[in-house]
Amino acid sequence: MAKIVDTLVTDETASASPMREPVPPATPAAPEILKFRDKVYTSRLLIVPGTDRTLPVNKAVVEVPVSDTDAVKFLKANEEFELLKE
Repeated sequence: MAKIVDTLVTDETASASPMREPVPPATPAAPEILKFRDKVYTSRLLIVPGTDRTLPVNKAVVEVPVSDTDAVKFLKANEEFELLKE
């Protein structure tokens, strides 16, 4: 018959330096987007007045960054577009 010996094993390195969770790398925040519904067309290409920039309308929706003040002002002033609430 075998003899059972109970021994206590300690790990001294575990108590000296507690493990830390890895810190995920900082990711830049995505720019906030405004969505407008096109009340007239489901697909078209808009030209922002005073610029050479275009805004595509797909599935009756056009998306612009909040920071694009020219495009936001143009879309809010035009009755053919409605700001979508999210």
